[in-house]
Amino acid sequence: MSAVLTPGSGRLWPLYLRLVAVPAIWGGTFIAGRVMALQVPPAVGSVLRYTVACIALLVAARWLEGGLPRLDRRQVLATLGLGATGIFAYNLCFLGALSHLPASRTSLIIALNPVVTIAAGALLLHERLSWRRWLGVAIALAGVWTVISRGQLGASLGQSVGIGEGLMFVGVCAWAAYTLIGRVALKGLTPLAATTYASLWGTAMLAAVALFDLPRLHAEAFTPAVAISALYLGVLGTALAFVWYYQGVQRLGAARTVVFNNLVPVFGACFGVLLLDEPLLPSMLVGGAIAVVGVMLASSQR
Repeated sequence: MSAVLTPGSGRLWPLYLRLVAVPAIWGGTFIAGRVMALQVPPAVGSVLRYTVACIALLVAARWLEGGLPRLDRRQVLATLGLGATGIFAYNLCFLGALSHLPASRTSLIIALNPVVTIAAGALLLHERLSWRRWLGVAIALAGVWTVISRGQLGASLGQSVGIGEGLMFVGVCAWAAYTLIGRVALKGLTPLAATTYASLWGTAMLAAVALFDLPRLHAEAFTPAVAISALYLGVLGTALAFVWYYQGVQRLGAARTVVFNNLVPVFGACFGVLLLDEPLLPSMLVGGAIAVVGVMLASSQR
């Protein structure tokens, strides 16, 4: 966060404000996702979300950039990777987890996102991390474990981690891959174009999976609440937030941008308690605070 204080950084204030708004929007996606996950299967809910998102993104691309550019072979592979990780895999895990877990608890597990991204960058891209940043990774893991184990730190993995927790962890890994692949995809592509192509690829993959759920669907599942949730997830949680997020990746880099994801569990947990009347356990408060401290330490540049 020291970049805010550097000379000429006043020009970055609008970008930083957008990057604060992104986790607030994404915190709300846990509420909309919980409403949707209790009514329709994860693949169907994801298709609803991204059908809306793709329409919004295509309109925005036409209006703001005159349409989508033609992709070269490298960009096709990169955007395909974005669609497979951040759209297809993440959303199946996201809505799958919300069908088993409260929104507030699920949102706190997402605190692992920056840590996994930073660790993956160090291990796969050979980015050097200081001992202090590795310590931050360990502290953040301890905080998330406090949330998952409900404060029973000595509990075994099998006792604490169920289907919902496992799905959300896989989703965190998928999002880390999405962030790192974005470094490649954004070379020669605007954030809007990269997000639109990724959403189109991912929606096609989700639709193929959703076909298997169609025989089990009933018209009663598509309530007004599901429709509103799909609109929120598609227009705000995807079209707007994803573009703002990748503007941050493009201008600040993945490591700095992902720091703002610290606020996602804060907003998600607060919205879950306030809007869905979910219980706020002491372990969630303590573990969430420990995780945020760890992520800030792991993300620090000095």
